[in-house]
Amino acid sequence: MKFTPPMTMMDFFLKSEGIWFSQRTVHHFDSVQDESGKSNLIVKVLTKDDPKVLEVCEQQNLNPALATGGASFNWQDNLDDDEPNPNYAAILVDIPDSQTGLTGKFLRNRGYVEGIPVVGRYHFATDGVLTIDTEYERNQGQERCWFLTDDFRVRVSTVRMMNGVNLMAYCSERRCITRKQLEEMIQKNSARISS
Repeated sequence: MKFTPPMTMMDFFLKSEGIWFSQRTVHHFDSVQDESGKSNLIVKVLTKDDPKVLEVCEQQNLNPALATGGASFNWQDNLDDDEPNPNYAAILVDIPDSQTGLTGKFLRNRGYVEGIPVVGRYHFATDGVLTIDTEYERNQGQERCWFLTDDFRVRVSTVRMMNGVNLMAYCSERRCITRKQLEEMIQKNSARISS
């Protein structure tokens, strides 16, 4: 079966929903600081009338009727059993340019590079690669993300400061299965073996 990549931000959010094991490599050009590591990325899709979506629209003085929905993103240490830290979370709201949804902007309550509300621009290439450009007060960020399968995706990003590129990162992300999915797989395989 041929893989079909998401071509709108809401389809991207829907395909991203769940828990992902993220392994990242980060290269800083101006320091020895190493942010490479492993984490869990938890994505939940939000409807356009979700209070969190409405709050972000209000925060950025944008008519919520323009939003198609959004998603919450939480990062958590891979071995952490506690609830995700809200300081490592963000709400994104999709505002497409047209009915095609190939381009648009998204509102973010908290930026990745600077912890302030930001507006980013996005576009999908014909091969399904999503490019996001974000202007911060002192930095520019660009991220590209694409799915290789329904359960594996790749992200690359750069952060540019006024004096040039500050860091580059590469992440590979694999979808985690839930306990319920695991139990269903065990039952299915047990039934197959016994028949």
